[in-house]
Amino acid sequence: MKFSLALTSLFLSSFVSAAGVSFFSNGQKVLEDKGEAIPGDNPLIHCKKDHDENILVLDHVNLTPNPPVPGQKLTIEAVGTLSEKIEQGAYVNLQVKYGLIKLLSTRADMCEQIANVDLKCPVDKGKITLTKDVDIPKEIPGGTYTVVADAYTQDEKKIVCLEATVKF
Repeated sequence: MKFSLALTSLFLSSFVSAAGVSFFSNGQKVLEDKGEAIPGDNPLIHCKKDHDENILVLDHVNLTPNPPVPGQKLTIEAVGTLSEKIEQGAYVNLQVKYGLIKLLSTRADMCEQIANVDLKCPVDKGKITLTKDVDIPKEIPGGTYTVVADAYTQDEKKIVCLEATVKF
């Protein structure tokens, strides 16, 4: 389960640090025509695709503060349940768009990336809580950002697909 929560934390922290942009601001809003919202104080939603077959079920994800404040630390707390073990070969397709402009599109090895949230593969199934602190850059360009993280096991089973669209 640590993997699934790592995925959520990775989703939020990878783009804040690696892409040099923040997806959060005052007035953040998840667009209504998207998938089901992730419980908790956050801008995350499930992707439009059916998520009944996901092996990750998030109980909640909370961001403190929400919305995040440029130049300050963001604490991400996630709780959920992973119904299957995650092993080497799991991956996530990551995409960041600024309006219609694609800023980042990459496929990342999850077992390499989860080290960013102090975890390692294999990740056993079960329930867990993960807390991660992320530094938010001071410079945040205004506009609409859409972030998608679509994760799969080594056997191509859907782990989860998370999306956030934020205007600031």
